Amino acid sequence: MSDTDICSGCDSCYPSDKVKEAVCINASRIYDSCSDKDCLEDLPVLLTKPGQCMIDKAANVRLNDVNVCSVSIGLQPVPFNKGFYAIDMTFYFDISLDVFMAPNSLPMPVKGLSVFSKRAVLFGSDGSVKVFTSECPDEMGEAPTNHSRNCPKAVVQVAEPIPLSAKLIDRRCGPQLSPMRIPENIMRRYGGEFSPADSDKQVLVSLGIFTIVQLERNVQMLVPAYDFCIPHKECVSSSEDPCELFSSIDFPTNEFFPSNIPSNRKTGCGCSSNEIIQA
Repeated sequence: MSDTDICSGCDSCYPSDKVKEAVCINASRIYDSCSDKDCLEDLPVLLTKPGQCMIDKAANVRLNDVNVCSVSIGLQPVPFNKGFYAIDMTFYFDISLDVFMAPNSLPMPVKGLSVFSKRAVLFGSDGSVKVFTSECPDEMGEAPTNHSRNCPKAVVQVAEPIPLSAKLIDRRCGPQLSPMRIPENIMRRYGGEFSPADSDKQVLVSLGIFTIVQLERNVQMLVPAYDFCIPHKECVSSSEDPCELFSSIDFPTNEFFPSNIPSNRKTGCGCSSNEIIQA
């Protein structure tokens, strides 16, 4: 077995005959995962009272930007399906709108919130034991012990949403908002409670999101150990001279010139007759 077979692409690779011992580690193993691509169409935008007053007088709106504020995750076993869990996810999107009070006028920024919920069912294996962990001692010298159910951990990864469109409609023609509880920490981002659904106009936005959902469980694994991870690079303190710091930065050539298209050597002209190379 070659060195590259053991750890391809590592900074420091060790051959198999350099293994010192087999050690047991506690690591998170991914038992199941899924990816999804969702086009969220016509999500209502929740606004505070000042923002809703502007929307009621607006002539048009434009979706400027979308960010993920937070994701609430709930996990519960699926009945009659041992080892499977339902992951309930609620996404909170920070919506940035450009509001036009009249045609050909300059836009005014308004912030709002959109909420989207979905569910995924994944396999997370089964565990019947209780888990107890200790923490650092408190001021009285007592070492508290935390207890948790032996459930897997749900991890949700979401890329930055893609803003697609926004439209301004009469509230009577839009979707009816069902009562929902907004977490306090999210409401504080907007400076207060959101306006009740008795205003004249409503903003609906459409956006796209890419998500990966995983179920992880802490397990003990036996792995080969080569050596301790001892850093071999010295920590370099930053210089107080800004010009000296600037001189150590390489010239960003790639920022000034477009990247080259790699040529295909199958034919003499750089591309085969049945291929299209895209930049």
